[in-house]
Amino acid sequence: MRKKIINFLPIIAFSIIPSLLIWLPFFLRLESFWSVPLPKEGMATVVANYDGPLYIIVAKSFYNPEIIKNTFSVPVPTEYFAAHFPLFPMLIKAFSFILGYPYSMLVVTLISSVVATYFFYKLVSDTNSEANAIWLTFVFSVFPARWLILKSVGSPEPLFVASIIASIYNFRKEKYLKAGLWGAAAQATKSPGILLFIAYFLYLFLKEFQKFATSHLEKWFKKINLHILYIFLIPISLLVIFVLYKKTLNNFFAYFNSGDNIHLFFPPFQVFNYKAPWVNTHWLEEIIFLYVISIMGVIKLTKKEKVLALFTGVFLFSIFFVSHRDIMRYASPIFPFLILAFTDTLSKKEFKIALFLVMIPIYLFALAFISNNAMPIPDWTPYL
Repeated sequence: MRKKIINFLPIIAFSIIPSLLIWLPFFLRLESFWSVPLPKEGMATVVANYDGPLYIIVAKSFYNPEIIKNTFSVPVPTEYFAAHFPLFPMLIKAFSFILGYPYSMLVVTLISSVVATYFFYKLVSDTNSEANAIWLTFVFSVFPARWLILKSVGSPEPLFVASIIASIYNFRKEKYLKAGLWGAAAQATKSPGILLFIAYFLYLFLKEFQKFATSHLEKWFKKINLHILYIFLIPISLLVIFVLYKKTLNNFFAYFNSGDNIHLFFPPFQVFNYKAPWVNTHWLEEIIFLYVISIMGVIKLTKKEKVLALFTGVFLFSIFFVSHRDIMRYASPIFPFLILAFTDTLSKKEFKIALFLVMIPIYLFALAFISNNAMPIPDWTPYL
């Protein structure tokens, strides 16, 4: 027990301290840091980062169209909020009685990042020494920079990533009920959670098909583990959300009518359409690097972990159809598994030196990004 507590301390530190350091210049209302100009609104800038305030609206209204229309002045239809799935807002609501909605949102994000870091540590510990597992957990806590930002503002991504890692961790150990419950939590957080079910289904289908091909039907049926059916908790979770939308928004398929929230387009690689509404720039070269590293990661994972490879591959395939400038945010669920794919490289002395040298650029990028990604909110009263 004592060893578990000692091991848990760095996980908490890795999860929380980087975010606190990012908040510090905003909390102190510094005019600038290391030549990076900072807004005068202080922590309000952190809270106002997209899409945090939109989740506060859902937390306060729970998709009630009348409350949204009469309380908040936002230039979007009520169906727009169907793209913001309910678990993150529900947790914000749960803590709001103590902290108020804005800071409740930040606390839920922080707690979610602790859970994500904890399950990443457990996952990486299965195939690495204690010292290397701690190091890789530290890498996951600060790299890439976009993931660090997502952990430091009001964002559902840490909860989404935590649920995915926890689900996959349990699935690998054939604890299908826990895998299904965590998968359902991921689905209730963000719509791409269904990709986790697709990856599980493909893995189990291939595994059982191999057994079926070498066994008689009766023997195969007796050997099959019916606990795998727990993975269907994931699509059931999605069905429950759509029923909720039918009740609150009077539209079972409200998610698909939520406007320009769904950024999937055919053919793939539409992100390079520089005139697309959510792209609006031709400065996109780093996306190619993301594709290359991710594809290499999937290939490496196929030689290590079939489950991780299938999920990362399925999710990456969907990313190819995303047309959005902030594609790094959409790719955040595969970050932990890419770290596992490149464990050998990331554990080398050369990478440790490189990461140490880029810590300041990562920090400065986080400050600059948060400073310029805030939703304009002239009146905070409805959000408090």
